[in-house]
Amino acid sequence: MKTKSVQQILPPPAPHMVGDGFRVHNFFPSGYDLDQKRMSPFFMMDYNSKIDFSPREIPRGVGVHPHRGFETVTIAYHGKVAHHDSFGNSGVISEGEVQWMTAGSGILHKEYHEKEFSKKGGPFQMVQLWVNLPAKDKKGTPKYQAITRDSIGKAELPGGSGIVEVIAGEFNGVKGPASTFTPIQMYNVRLKKGGTLSLNLPENFNTGILVVEGNVKVNGSESAPQDHFILFNNDGETISIVAEDDAVLLVLSGEPINEPIAAYGPFVMNTYDEIQEAMDDFWMGKYGVLED
Repeated sequence: MKTKSVQQILPPPAPHMVGDGFRVHNFFPSGYDLDQKRMSPFFMMDYNSKIDFSPREIPRGVGVHPHRGFETVTIAYHGKVAHHDSFGNSGVISEGEVQWMTAGSGILHKEYHEKEFSKKGGPFQMVQLWVNLPAKDKKGTPKYQAITRDSIGKAELPGGSGIVEVIAGEFNGVKGPASTFTPIQMYNVRLKKGGTLSLNLPENFNTGILVVEGNVKVNGSESAPQDHFILFNNDGETISIVAEDDAVLLVLSGEPINEPIAAYGPFVMNTYDEIQEAMDDFWMGKYGVLED
């Protein structure tokens, strides 16, 4: 099989704050002016690289806001985040856990540092993805998936060199717990120094790897440092990784959604008429009620 070659290794763009609790680097779609479909079905990736937050009695975070037409996926590496939404869902995730919210026809939610973490402070590191939905599912019923450490599929790599935590999709026969609307492979990979990883992903799947910790060598030649994003061409199926020191990687690969995209603020739809409808429905209170 042919190697899936590296298109670019992207350093983290300048950070900005989302609310007062998330200091993020937006790799796409705006960080490098990538086409909105370049990583489809993944529409957006905000990466909160590791920073220390000081103790605080009032938790930092993002207050009540709406979404329609896509899913938000929050992956924790350090720290704890609490979620609440207008469909009555709530939960807290810590290291290695995932919150997967389907906004669908419209939902209000808020995300804050968990209270006890906020009081103590400490290292904080997260990823938030926006995963687009096909047109037929954009107005489906909202839902929430709390993906705990225990529920995540785990595939040991040969020789005890590491582990692949399967959040969505499948790796070497191990399946992830996340329910998705289109084919997606999403893994957290933890490699020991010198550990190797071989991936086999469909040629047409848009694929990228975030280096969360450590430094790695890709396809035998390209070096990717910590906090960098590796964007792959759609020209092959296989990827090889060697950890130059202990490393943590977020692997994202998915079948593109070949439909028009109209995005504005917290809405991702197919037309701007649908964006206007989404805003009108929000102002009319159709997304439910959630206290700030």
